[in-house]
Amino acid sequence: MQQRRIAFIGAGNMTAAIISGLVNSGYPSNLITASNPSPQKLDKLAERHGINTTQDNHHAVAESDVIVLAVKPQLMEQVCQDLAKQSLAGKVFVSIAAGINSERLLDMLGGHYPLIRTMPNTPSLLSKGMTGLFAQDSVDESDKTFVFDMMSSVGEAIWVKKESDIDIVIATAGSSPAYFFLFLEAMQNHAMALGMDKNTSRKLVQQAMLGAAEMVCHNEDLELSELRAQVTSKGGTTAKAIESFQSDQLTDLVAKAMDAAIKRAQQMTQQF
Repeated sequence: MQQRRIAFIGAGNMTAAIISGLVNSGYPSNLITASNPSPQKLDKLAERHGINTTQDNHHAVAESDVIVLAVKPQLMEQVCQDLAKQSLAGKVFVSIAAGINSERLLDMLGGHYPLIRTMPNTPSLLSKGMTGLFAQDSVDESDKTFVFDMMSSVGEAIWVKKESDIDIVIATAGSSPAYFFLFLEAMQNHAMALGMDKNTSRKLVQQAMLGAAEMVCHNEDLELSELRAQVTSKGGTTAKAIESFQSDQLTDLVAKAMDAAIKRAQQMTQQF
């Protein structure tokens, strides 16, 4: 991986995850700076990873080559307009914010700079993330490679061809851990309603989900439908459960939920 000076503007969970992934993969901690108003967050990152910290965004940007915009969408305009007061020539910008497209981000920054949008998800905290990336055609290949490698330090990463596809990434990977948690929650709650104690029901559902995910990852040559069929004996208990899901239109329900996530992402684009 190329070695460049990186500044993270914002020190939330995703910043912590990316920094952890970089440092654990051997990236020099002295090339990483995090900026945030909270000294507590900065102290924690510095103690854990040995990175540089500052409460001055301008200092962080001036000392870095790659600027990761890791603030909440509602704060992005204020932060970017403040950064635009200094020279940003030669900087590469990376956004991890949902709902703000490249054109709008560059408008906030007041110039045309290399910009790559990324959409990671929360399993990045365990280096099991899935990140979608989009870059305009004008972005240099070396910049794209650097950012791809950076996001790959916390899991898998893929490029999308159209910026609008980032919304599909949000619905399919960014938001989906919550879908799975909801499903597990429903299973645990019903197991408890049937008489199982809380800890045992939790153990059952979480290990079943982990094992199922591992089977998917270790059998990429098999369609998901085939993996499902292998577990579903004709006339057995699993078959009856699947029939119940299908009769209640689970596929349509999932599609409706994903469409709702995409619609909200599109609305956020108009909002910010």
